[in-house]
Amino acid sequence: MTSPQTRQNQLDQFIVTSAQMSAIEGRIFTAGMPVAALMEKVAQAIFQRVVALYPRPRVRQVGVLVGPGHNGGDALVVARELHFAGYEVLIYQPLAKGKELTGQHGKYVASLGVGFFDTIEPLLDCDLIIDGLFGFGLERAISGEIAQGIDRLNKQSQPVISIDLPSGLHTDTGAILGTAIQATYTFCLGLWKLGLFHDQALAYVGKAELIDFDIPLADIQAVLGDRNPIHRITSAVALAHLPLPRPQLTHKYKEGHLLAICGSQRYMGAALLCGLGAKASGVGMLTIAVPKSLKLYMSQQLADALVVGCPETDSGAIDHLPDSIDLSSFAAIACGCGLTLDGMEVVQAVLESDRPLILDADGLNALAQMGTISTLSQREAFTLLTPHPGEFKRLFPNVQGETEDLVRAVRGASEQSGAVVMLKQARTAIGYPDGSVWINPESTPALARGGSGDVLTGLSSGLIAQAIARKLPVEPLVQTAVWWHAQAAISAAAVRTELGVDAVTLSEYLLKVLAQFARSGH
Repeated sequence: MTSPQTRQNQLDQFIVTSAQMSAIEGRIFTAGMPVAALMEKVAQAIFQRVVALYPRPRVRQVGVLVGPGHNGGDALVVARELHFAGYEVLIYQPLAKGKELTGQHGKYVASLGVGFFDTIEPLLDCDLIIDGLFGFGLERAISGEIAQGIDRLNKQSQPVISIDLPSGLHTDTGAILGTAIQATYTFCLGLWKLGLFHDQALAYVGKAELIDFDIPLADIQAVLGDRNPIHRITSAVALAHLPLPRPQLTHKYKEGHLLAICGSQRYMGAALLCGLGAKASGVGMLTIAVPKSLKLYMSQQLADALVVGCPETDSGAIDHLPDSIDLSSFAAIACGCGLTLDGMEVVQAVLESDRPLILDADGLNALAQMGTISTLSQREAFTLLTPHPGEFKRLFPNVQGETEDLVRAVRGASEQSGAVVMLKQARTAIGYPDGSVWINPESTPALARGGSGDVLTGLSSGLIAQAIARKLPVEPLVQTAVWWHAQAAISAAAVRTELGVDAVTLSEYLLKVLAQFARSGH
């Protein structure tokens, strides 16, 4: 029997589309679960969370938005329970016609003396709003008086709890269909919906929580299978693949030797930040190749790294790698941070190597200029590309969906290149050549700071080098790096505010946050 914690860890990973959720619910109903019973189960769970978050007498009057579908039915059951618990409840129901079960609940709630209104005005002074207008599957834009009511509500200051998704969000793309509720909390029902993780949805979702209503895992697996799955990166997933604990009998070369080729006179800080990220990863050995004019500076800043000074161009970039660097002797190679496009020859050399390769920044820009994306699939070794949206569009101008459709974008890019593609946005997504996609659900705008990507490149590369050296699976370490990097920023922002998380501070919090998770048992 699956333990509650194991089940929670499994559910937290799944992300579904509208069609997949409909198919899973269809299996439940076909097996004999009455729709009415499921509605009661879901609504009771929502009611308990509402009362826990907003108890009486702090909250006295609750406005409930009721739509025509089963989402509206859930809202009516919650309204009924809130009424019985002593809250004053007001109902906004702009559409008279709806599903039969929703209508039955509405008739009973009205019989209790709860007020129903077809305009939003009576609810504007409520202490709390429950949004049950439209759930998953909404396709048409909201317009007319309902849209005007939502816009008026969004100008108010009271907290809003949305059931499943904020009304007006597209379930799969997170697009705003005309207008949308700006929620304080979103109680996602059963399984995480894909639309919640798109950047355009973030201003509307608020704090998202999963309400588990005991979907059998067999039904989830029957619908999702193993083909093109979409997953959330959770702490359990990230920590499970961290290369810890280390064997008692080991040495530095068994813990990975990373070569980082980075930096220029123009961007010397990028080399340092990449090195700091790699250092925090715990990689056994770190060699940093920089222009020879930066060697003393880097040696002073990273005393435990081997710093190699390379011949440089007149502009202060690496001209080529010296003969003393044997690319085949390293567990992994990171290339691009602060390199400038004068380092094109270096990028070509690492592409031709047989080593696992992580390309970032000017490594990606050089790749785009060379027009050799399609040849990456010929590399036998692991390749990771880490673009932000601008770099992504230069690399993959023909990928359908671009960055607005996160899943389609990274899937298409990974399929085209044969590489693992990490698209760095507010919610970073990772696409793998097998079609799977992993999305990091938690981050912070504190990462919108120059140099934070260089730290992530160093961290990712260091973890990958360790995995290669210890013959561990490499792909999951990309997920671990993205999660770890974001959690460090979240932890730093909690102490220093979002304005105080520069890239050096971020690197310092990498090990602090890891220790916090280790102590908490996650």
